[in-house]
Amino acid sequence: MIGQKRQVKCDRPSVSARVLRALVVLLVLCDASSGAGGSERWEHLVDFDPNFRLLWNVDGQEVTFEMQARTLGYVGLGFSKDGTLAGADLVVGWMDEQGHAHLQDRHIRADSDGEPIVDPSQDYRMQFGFVNQTHTVFRFKRNLDTCDMKDDFPITNDTMRVIFMYSDERPQRGSDRLPQPLVAFKGSRSIFLTQRSSQDELTHDGSISVLELRNEDVELPEADESLYWCKIFKLDDFVQKHHLVRYEPVFDSPTSVLYLNHIILYECQGLSKELEQLSRQRGQPCFRLQPMHCNTVVANWARGSDGFTFPPEAGYPLESHQATYYMLETHYNYPDYTYDFSPFYRKNLSKQQRNMNIASHDDAAEPPADEGEELTEDDDGTMMEQQMVDNSGLKLYYTHKLRQFDAGVLSVGLDPNWRHIIPPRQEKVVSEGHCIGACTQRAFPREGINIFAVMSRTHLIGRQVKLRQVRGNAELQPIMHDTNIDPSYQDYRRLAAPAKVLPGDSLVAECIYDSSSRKSITLGGMTTREEICLILTLYYPRQRELTSCHSLPSLPTVLHSLGIEELASGTNPVVIASPAELAGMTLERRLTSYDWENQFESFQDVTRQGSFKPLCWTPTNTMMPLWAQVEGEIASSFLKNDKLPPLRIAAWNDLLSAQQWKRYFRNRSRVRLKQPRATGTFDTI
Repeated sequence: MIGQKRQVKCDRPSVSARVLRALVVLLVLCDASSGAGGSERWEHLVDFDPNFRLLWNVDGQEVTFEMQARTLGYVGLGFSKDGTLAGADLVVGWMDEQGHAHLQDRHIRADSDGEPIVDPSQDYRMQFGFVNQTHTVFRFKRNLDTCDMKDDFPITNDTMRVIFMYSDERPQRGSDRLPQPLVAFKGSRSIFLTQRSSQDELTHDGSISVLELRNEDVELPEADESLYWCKIFKLDDFVQKHHLVRYEPVFDSPTSVLYLNHIILYECQGLSKELEQLSRQRGQPCFRLQPMHCNTVVANWARGSDGFTFPPEAGYPLESHQATYYMLETHYNYPDYTYDFSPFYRKNLSKQQRNMNIASHDDAAEPPADEGEELTEDDDGTMMEQQMVDNSGLKLYYTHKLRQFDAGVLSVGLDPNWRHIIPPRQEKVVSEGHCIGACTQRAFPREGINIFAVMSRTHLIGRQVKLRQVRGNAELQPIMHDTNIDPSYQDYRRLAAPAKVLPGDSLVAECIYDSSSRKSITLGGMTTREEICLILTLYYPRQRELTSCHSLPSLPTVLHSLGIEELASGTNPVVIASPAELAGMTLERRLTSYDWENQFESFQDVTRQGSFKPLCWTPTNTMMPLWAQVEGEIASSFLKNDKLPPLRIAAWNDLLSAQQWKRYFRNRSRVRLKQPRATGTFDTI
């Protein structure tokens, strides 16, 4: 079943002799690994920090891991709900003084002092362990679900928080205690262990070429600011068609990388003089650009991802006579919450930058330098100073050897907008964005499309995401469902088998938020203080009519959810006209003073069952022609059957301009916002 939790039986499956594609591993370990137990051909690899590498393969209901750590003491790997040690499932290995390998299944009780306890049921099966002069290596297997519900953590399609640990000390002979486990614990990483793109090494055999698209000296935002920066590139060298087969981020410095939220490459339509002129400039804030026909996503990197490799049957088409100009949109946000980026980003930096000290949240703060102290130089002779500009971007791998299918990107979800309202102090708030069947009916080929990878995007309070599929009157199995997302980790998950979506099928992006820590409402929007609910899908064959398939709650739905019947005409700020008990109150005050504690269930019912506005965007940044008719049908159906009193709509164009909503509903600190689409999202309904 596509996108569902893996269904497993509690038995021991046999090990198959599956031939997997090779990855280059640490040279110091390759010969030793081969001698100890035979070389494995690894499909996945992650460097958790410069001293700890994890390699793994998933085969049916079983997973094979190999830990490689730069230590001669004990090493460990584990899983937990939130990346902390509380309630963690651990496997720990070490070599004793006699050269014997020990591997133990352990766990940490949630109410304990952090001491890993040996499990009664040992569910990790060691293949081998050894040490050389510098490293300790352990290879072992386990079932995805060990059926040890008390002490083990099942490996599912959810985002997994993977713990890693290593120590220079070895456990004492005959003792069940580990030396200083809290010191050995180095941190955790959020990753996909199952639905993950294979990290094939792209060999430069003449068919693979590399192109870097980078920003140029972008000034990083100051405190409490968010910046969307757009730079136009002219790519007129693709005289013949090529396929993009992989992309990955290129980071400029360990300082600027902390500001990066996402980097998106868009394909632009047309050959306007404006695009030509912009391609000769260093870029500018996106809100300054006039509406451009740059609406087709080519590549999308978000925080936590290390790039994406396309499957062998598909590649994104690059062809100059189809698209000459591309726009790189980079979202910078001032770092306002703790996240240790150093293990992941180090391998994407230049040699000079790798030698710089990248502090993690576990490191003690360095004392400030004396005023007379000189700056030190690295081995390249470059002064190490904090960089306040950024030149990050994307690296594209492409080939002239075309694959069977052209790939495309389709965005599904809620259009980022104030109508997306998340009440405060709630543990579970459900929001839904609809891609209606009328849009897929018009855009998709007769045989449908095949979704092979999915990326979910929320901001800080997102907790769960699901991509639902409806055909006719029946809801099919979810294409994707993650019940434990990490907003700091946004990566494409590769589906086990492509999901077929036919013309007329509806897609629903469902996001669940936990706003229990928020004292006031959270509105939809593009800054990290606001929230989004978007799912990006990679699919084939590519169609050229639909690039974004979103929705918004209709204005009647939003106002009904707040108990508002009528707004006064021509008022600034916007004032409520009825019911009588709310007359004269501003809409802003109603939002901020609403009794969310007692009225939340009613609000949730109205927003989920009420009418919505479909937004089906084309590559030229315009709406599909049928959207107005469809919206009217949806709204009239809702108003006819809804039990709430009918809403009397005043002159919305006079009342609800985008500038008014920005003024009254956005945080008043200085924020650079992305320019709304030319058609606007405050149309008359």
